Amino acid sequence: MSLARVHNFSISLDGFGTGEGTSREAYFGHAGERLHEWMFATRWWEEGGSAGVDDAFVRQHDPGIGAEIMGAGKFGFPGWHEDPDWKGAWGPNPPFHSPVFVLTHHTRPPIEMEGGTTFHFLDASPAEALEQAREAAGGKDVRIGGGATVIREFLQAGLIDYMHVAVVPILLGRGVRLWDGLEGIERDFTIEATSAPSGVTHLTFNRAGK
Repeated sequence: MSLARVHNFSISLDGFGTGEGTSREAYFGHAGERLHEWMFATRWWEEGGSAGVDDAFVRQHDPGIGAEIMGAGKFGFPGWHEDPDWKGAWGPNPPFHSPVFVLTHHTRPPIEMEGGTTFHFLDASPAEALEQAREAAGGKDVRIGGGATVIREFLQAGLIDYMHVAVVPILLGRGVRLWDGLEGIERDFTIEATSAPSGVTHLTFNRAGK
């Protein structure tokens, strides 16, 4: 069976995956781009960037992925469902290049974009969404793209096989935390930590037996 994987999910030292006050102009709220500056500095992101540890991790994002599941907050700003023309924040050719399943209580018909991305809107449980995504992935793995609430729900349901979390050396103090309600989750995984010169600590979680 294909794996459910999380890649490059950035959190602050105090565990927040996004800041407070998200909006159409500030997708990560008061955090701004600080959670992802390590990624923007890699060679994967831009020519002349770093080719070290951060770059090696970020490059694992795409290979072997056949579909993605994301939450409504990753697809759009609060209230996006009231705009019938909204097609996500990534322009006409989103970077996913695969079927993407958006978990939302405000479903709408699928949106086909350039480059092979089609957004499907589901009001479903994590297990139901993963079943549909695996079917669409054609034997490849499914990426659980976030945000923090969605990843937490998949972890609580025991559905994550591999997870890469980048712990960024900043304190946000408020927002949406990843780890709430997950006490003892470390017992289900083999966990390794790798430090990068950028100050980011890369944590990898491999489910025991996978």
